[in-house]
Amino acid sequence: MHLPLNALRAFDSAARHLNLTRAAHELHVTQTAVSQHIRKLEEQLGTPLFRRLPRGLALTDEGQALWPVVADCFGRLERALGQLRNDRPREVLTLGVVGTFAVGWLLPRLADFEARHPHIDLRMQTHNNRVDLNAEGLDAAIRFGDGAWHGLQADLLVHAPLTPLCAPAIAEHLRQPGDLRGQTLLRSFRTAEWEQWCQ
Repeated sequence: MHLPLNALRAFDSAARHLNLTRAAHELHVTQTAVSQHIRKLEEQLGTPLFRRLPRGLALTDEGQALWPVVADCFGRLERALGQLRNDRPREVLTLGVVGTFAVGWLLPRLADFEARHPHIDLRMQTHNNRVDLNAEGLDAAIRFGDGAWHGLQADLLVHAPLTPLCAPAIAEHLRQPGDLRGQTLLRSFRTAEWEQWCQ
């Protein structure tokens, strides 16, 4: 599939800023041009990439799946072009990251990281697998958990609150933890989360 580079660049900028005006300012084009590029990209892909909100944008599930790939490709291209302009040797840092953390926290900060550390070639892999740095060729990994992982040094980055979610129709009937009896509870790969939350 042939996807226009300008449309992908508009998508990347809009996904980073979640705002068409800021994306247009970054790309030195009009807001209408950014909007048209995104609309054409969505038509070509056959799926919406953003939800339009009263104050900005939100990525759809398809947009969240596509953005890390597009951002990584543009990042690689920029680094390769930078190496042509700069003879300073670059250090490779390979990082394994949980996908939700990459999209929600890390990717919006990558441009600042690259500006501060232009000599580091950051390579990211996103998955939730148990960390095996050697087998995966990783220098470091970011995971959710208590940090008690055998054979690894773990440093706390941020506290992640444990919050259950449900549909509004279910929430209407929930007033206390006991009201969860009879409800279908979905669990992540960390099996003790419901017990911890109820405590």
